[in-house]
Amino acid sequence: MAESDDALNLVPAPADRDVFSEDQVLVEAVERHEGKAHLARLRDLGRLAGAPRSLGWADAVDRFPPTLRTHDPHGRRVDEVEYHPAWHRLMQSGVRAGLTAAAWDSSAPVAAHTGRAAAMIVWSQVEGGHLSSLSTSYAAVPSLRIDPGLDAIWRPRLAARSYDSAFRAPGEKLGCLAGMAVTERQGGSDPKAGTTVATPMPDLSGSAGNAPVEGEHIYRLTGQKWFVSSPMSDVFLVLATADRGLTAFVVPRVLTDGTRNTWRLLRLKNAVGTRSDRPAEVELDGTWAARLGEEGKGLRAMTGMLTATRLDAVLRSAGQMRQAVARAVHHCRHRETFGSVLSEKPLMQNVLADLALESEAATVLAMRLAAAVDAGETELLRAAVPVAKFWVCKRATGVVAEALECLGGNGYVEEHGLARVFRDSLVGPLWEGPGNISALDVLRAMAVQPRSMEVLLAEIDRGRGSDPRLDRAMDEVAGFLMAASREARRDPAAVEAGARWMVERLGVVLQASLLVRCAPEPVASTFLTTRVAGGGGTLYGTLPVGRKATQMIVERSLPG
Repeated sequence: MAESDDALNLVPAPADRDVFSEDQVLVEAVERHEGKAHLARLRDLGRLAGAPRSLGWADAVDRFPPTLRTHDPHGRRVDEVEYHPAWHRLMQSGVRAGLTAAAWDSSAPVAAHTGRAAAMIVWSQVEGGHLSSLSTSYAAVPSLRIDPGLDAIWRPRLAARSYDSAFRAPGEKLGCLAGMAVTERQGGSDPKAGTTVATPMPDLSGSAGNAPVEGEHIYRLTGQKWFVSSPMSDVFLVLATADRGLTAFVVPRVLTDGTRNTWRLLRLKNAVGTRSDRPAEVELDGTWAARLGEEGKGLRAMTGMLTATRLDAVLRSAGQMRQAVARAVHHCRHRETFGSVLSEKPLMQNVLADLALESEAATVLAMRLAAAVDAGETELLRAAVPVAKFWVCKRATGVVAEALECLGGNGYVEEHGLARVFRDSLVGPLWEGPGNISALDVLRAMAVQPRSMEVLLAEIDRGRGSDPRLDRAMDEVAGFLMAASREARRDPAAVEAGARWMVERLGVVLQASLLVRCAPEPVASTFLTTRVAGGGGTLYGTLPVGRKATQMIVERSLPG
């Protein structure tokens, strides 16, 4: 029997890391997209993300999920969710890092969205559940912008870098958080099937009114929302049906006079992952709301928020992949078997390189889209975001599962943390519409905004001439899209049936085009061989390349 644990073949905990600086791919992306001004802040956040106290917070909020308190001891309705103290430490750190709406502030530095995106990738490697409220607080601003009055009220509150968990009137708080309430039981991904009703309050509309809610056009909402993340946010963007159809509304939890808006929490759901942020079922009953945009234009009003939350889903999935790869490489460098460490075994090295390749492709794509937000490339974002949402989020679960297997039994137990990452990775493909919705959204862009698809193809075409395999793939995709456009007029069902293949191929070829432009040759060439040209197998660890290439890819993923 060994005299001490030090004599055993045990892997040291990956603590006191700089999660940002050790990610060479992410550092390069920030610099490439003119984000050098953010490097110091990102290094600070990277050290916090790798610190033992942050890992302890993540473990605590997963083991002690939030609880619902509908009434106080005297029987008064309160509808509050109580969180573990570690939740508030995570939220405080995320808000201070600017993960809410700070990037939209007029005083934000150059490449603000690029810097925030890198911070999201870094901070998502700590814990996934609390990110929902940070994400929707960021994403609310593009929708709020359609109403200058509401934007002027709420953007400064959401852009504040102060976390304030107090339950009081928004105007009295140091900073606010925003959520979203769209989904209903009978509708799912079809918001038009919702039954929540909005009734206008004409006597209170306009600035001369005395409604206890900020806004020009005031309504009362009645109905239920089935899946509301972060139900203790200060304000929510809600869809309801008014006289002229589906309409967007701004709904505060606490009214301007300090009274509580009607926001009845019926129950908290036990979900597969993100246990620290249990979604709620919410009942609205005469709930005060301010109209956002025109009546009947609710989906249009929510478009900006949906695009931003989907991009954040891509960033979070890229972060999960990165976390899984870093953990797998760390483990294999310290675990000995059959005379040497695992990372030197050719077969394991192939697996690690394949995972690192997928992670790099996801990071490069996610950061390119964040840079497109800074550059105002709305047409590119319209088509590329649903493509990335479909492809990257679905790849994350497979990457985390394979990385977990690299740790063997250690990865399978909850204490190591990868089991939590695996569970949390399942929310990405579902967040703001599952895979079929993303694929259909790409088809909708082709039909309604064809210019967006032209811009996406032009972005892909920037890699032309780098490799004949990529050139052939680009021609293949362009030809398929042209054929699909023609076929859509004759048989729309046939085009819809092939949508997932088309979107997958778009995602892969877009990643390949980005990699040939910015990644080392072994990375780009290996990606082309396996993901574009069809070499290798369908599972990870089947790269048909030599050890020199796999060694380089693994070392690039985690230097040292």
